Amino acid sequence: MNRLAALAAPRQDYSYAFLDAYAKRELRRRTLKAIAIPGYQVPYASRELPIARGWGTGGLQVTLSLVGPESIVKVIDQGADDSVNAANLRRFIARMSGAQTTTDALKATIIQSRHRIPEEILREYQALVLQVPDPEPLRAVESNSSRAHEMHAEADYGQMWLVLYEQLVRYKQYIQGASYPSLVNGRYVISPSPIPRWDTPKLHQSAHLTLLSAGREKRLYAVPPYTDVYPLEFDDIPFQVEDQRGWVCAITGVKNKFMNEIPQPDGTSTYELSDTGYMEKVAPADATRTEPPGATYYDEQGNFYHDGYLKPPIQPEL
Repeated sequence: MNRLAALAAPRQDYSYAFLDAYAKRELRRRTLKAIAIPGYQVPYASRELPIARGWGTGGLQVTLSLVGPESIVKVIDQGADDSVNAANLRRFIARMSGAQTTTDALKATIIQSRHRIPEEILREYQALVLQVPDPEPLRAVESNSSRAHEMHAEADYGQMWLVLYEQLVRYKQYIQGASYPSLVNGRYVISPSPIPRWDTPKLHQSAHLTLLSAGREKRLYAVPPYTDVYPLEFDDIPFQVEDQRGWVCAITGVKNKFMNEIPQPDGTSTYELSDTGYMEKVAPADATRTEPPGATYYDEQGNFYHDGYLKPPIQPEL
């Protein structure tokens, strides 16, 4: 008589890095196309994952297609390494790939992020994977996706300029916050993930590779290393990042880095560095310290200077 074990199907474990070989192969092909055509939205077959769409499935699929046993992975959410979303994604990636994890942005070979780019200047050996909820920058002005694709093909971005002009007329400044539309390689306008305006200049002529992926929308696009990325702006009214003059981190005393504003019971506010990995490096001597901080995109005066691209983080008087 056959034993039950003999009749059962042989055990099948998960594929390496969870995704099956066909899924990883497709994602890598789509990624290569996205790198070859900077800013172009490449469609792909978004797979089911053990998290809901909208919680980082796009970025997670790209990360799983790139990760290897020798990789060092950092996952951040709103700048924090210890948030629930970041911790769960990091644990899943490490469990499925055997990769090492870190909170140090300069040690990581793959950085998966939601809403932030680290404060320290990333390097050539690194890949930044940004989770994107809505990859279409034209959606606010053209709800018909087919027409939006035609506008991208024709480089017809006149309505985007009109939106910015209306903001200046009404509010005397650009009020677009996260996902500020930016022109990549002089051709395609992209939505650079829900990163704040503070982080948008970091994409310009960056040494690292940036991959942006939207799981629900089934689109990915890329900013290759050393590629021009310019936020849309008028010649006489330059693009400016968020005005955080006078904000000082309550824990480290650092200024001119992107802060989280924390309301207090008495109606005042305190401020803390958004990038917790950087905060560990600049914390006081009696706090836990890992490695000395690396060079940052913004200097001590709050000026951004990288490869000839200078943008002060203040709004001009109009």
